[in-house]
Amino acid sequence: MDLNELKQGSYEDLEFAKVDHSREARSGFPEVVFCERKTEDQVAQIMKAIYDRSGLVLGTRANAAQYDAVKAILPDAVFHENANVITAGEPREQIGNVAICTAGTTDIPVAEEAALTAYMCGAEVHRYYDVGVAGIHRLLDQVDDIREANAIVTVAGMEGALASVIGGLVNAPIVACPTSVGYGANFGGLSALLAMLNSCAAGTAVVNIDNGFGAGFMAARINRQTVKGKES
Repeated sequence: MDLNELKQGSYEDLEFAKVDHSREARSGFPEVVFCERKTEDQVAQIMKAIYDRSGLVLGTRANAAQYDAVKAILPDAVFHENANVITAGEPREQIGNVAICTAGTTDIPVAEEAALTAYMCGAEVHRYYDVGVAGIHRLLDQVDDIREANAIVTVAGMEGALASVIGGLVNAPIVACPTSVGYGANFGGLSALLAMLNSCAAGTAVVNIDNGFGAGFMAARINRQTVKGKES
């Protein structure tokens, strides 16, 4: 897509938002709606505009009131309460293998945001929850299956050690996602973030605290490129 194509009607002006309809052509997936601090009507109108053009839409950091507004005009919308995610429509394909791993049960909401994002982006998703390092045998029981993945998302709070441990056991790229789970010295996820950034396990990249969407999107993109590489 060249600059002239970008200029010619590739976005829809809703006054309060300019919906980017060329996003999928440029990056492979329609614009995703960050719902936090938007009104119910704003979320509903933006998601409908994207859905009408693309046939699927994903909204993150959503609440029940926003979902009700979306559901009123998009009957097939679904609210994934544990992840605070709204989806409408189905992905066009399910390819490859993305593993979503959490250190603990409390990390699951962020992991579910990652899992749903990867799913909507067309990845086949496998979940491995509560496999943290405090009970390393739980991870070791699953590691053979995790090794089959093209990309792995590790979601952990506390000291954030899960990314390093899995990174030493697999050869797939790891997207590490720190969470804000933890006691005072966790500093709202900062300790997990710094631990992941300082990991000695090569092949690990880190997204921001609680950014399940970013982790899931990156894993789906790695997965897609891996599948394409195997097919060529």
